[in-house]
Amino acid sequence: MIFNSIEFAIYLVIVFLLYWKVFNRSVKVRNIFVIAVSYIFYGWWSWRFLILIAFTTLCSYLSGIGIARTLPDTDSGSRRKARWICGANITLNLAILGLFKYYNFFMSQFAEHFLNGDTSGLLVNLILPVGISFYTFQALSYSIDVYRRKIAPTHDITAFFAYVAFFPQLVAGPIERATNLLPQFYKLHTFNYQEAVDGMRRMLWGLFKKVVVADNCARIVNHVFENYDTLPGSSLLLGAVFFSFQIYGDFSGYSDMAIGIAKLFGISLMDNFKVPYLSRSIPEFWRRWHISLTTWFRDYLYIPLGGSRVGKHKAVRNTFAIFLVSGIWHGANWTFLIWGGYHAMLFLPSLLRGKNRKYLDVVAADSKWPTFKEMRAMALTFCLVIIGWIIFRAETITDAWLYIKRMFSASLFSVPRGAAAPRDILWCIVWIAVMLVVEWIQRRKDHGLVLDFVKWRPLRWALYYGILIAVFFSDSVETFIYFQF
Repeated sequence: MIFNSIEFAIYLVIVFLLYWKVFNRSVKVRNIFVIAVSYIFYGWWSWRFLILIAFTTLCSYLSGIGIARTLPDTDSGSRRKARWICGANITLNLAILGLFKYYNFFMSQFAEHFLNGDTSGLLVNLILPVGISFYTFQALSYSIDVYRRKIAPTHDITAFFAYVAFFPQLVAGPIERATNLLPQFYKLHTFNYQEAVDGMRRMLWGLFKKVVVADNCARIVNHVFENYDTLPGSSLLLGAVFFSFQIYGDFSGYSDMAIGIAKLFGISLMDNFKVPYLSRSIPEFWRRWHISLTTWFRDYLYIPLGGSRVGKHKAVRNTFAIFLVSGIWHGANWTFLIWGGYHAMLFLPSLLRGKNRKYLDVVAADSKWPTFKEMRAMALTFCLVIIGWIIFRAETITDAWLYIKRMFSASLFSVPRGAAAPRDILWCIVWIAVMLVVEWIQRRKDHGLVLDFVKWRPLRWALYYGILIAVFFSDSVETFIYFQF
């Protein structure tokens, strides 16, 4: 069941009505209902996935209680025991994640280098559970925060299970922290009409980015990357640019829909994207792209390693650590590791010059238009990001290298051909332009459809219906890219 499907639309309406009209008298009963509908949503792919998420949730819940029972004591033995409990939960959950996500990959690599490629008896037939990286990290952050005393352990098992399994953000984030999301399941929410309306607007904007922008780009991108060895460099550049907008429209569209759906139920989720393609540097890009993951690695890996306050050599080591781990988090392929290393290299010049915190506000925050210097910086940053997306999208490192090499050949300056019908390319450019214009105008807002400046109501509704019509006539229904991670 995916957000851009009729099945989910029907499901959401039923869950919404039951949530507010039937399960509205008790926090515990409502949380049980949230767990039930979330497990139905997740089990739609395979009921076997439910065993895994329930086990992960239970282990993290029990670890929080175990850690809390030892932390009140001040002696070193008690703290050591708490550290062991926290470490055991982290190890167990990462071992499960590693088994499903990386075991076959590393066994294949081992066989290729030491057994002449013979994988007989080594590989296991495992289906990667949807969203396992997301809910595993969300569960782990709870145990770590309890150990750090940033949050009190919960004894409310229904609230904790609802926190881990909350269906809008279960399979592709945002990766929430217990400090923000868990307390919201301790109270009985009352319906807020304005919040619900804003949630619907955000869902609509996310649906536009996913269905109209990303899915239309996907057709061209898939053809280009599958046939890159026969196409000119200009077509490869077009495919790379379209993939940059495909992955952004796809992933940020999901996040917008998740945040909007959560608002329908009185739940607030963190922002996951803040106009990343308007960034003026690579560090700024990473402050605006997949914010929930980058801040997770910052708080639970980068800072514990010492961050950037431990000398230049260790700061470089720490930077490579978070980017390489972030890369491999995305999947069992060397391309993701190289992609992470590539961004680490791009990040280093700003870090070493002490300018990684230079751009903290949105571009042209106090003016309508960016300066020439800002435009040049945004263009350069976007070009560097595009190169990274080629590595990210390619099947192998060899494919990535050959794609980039062919793209920068003399044919880069030729007329694009073979990528798709000119009409399809033109429509993709139109939809991308619409998205960019809206995001530029709304760059200081939470999302693209915060239209408080449009005072004439018929015009607002015309915009909403225009988006719905565009969604309706986009006949492609692609699954979300980040479901595989």
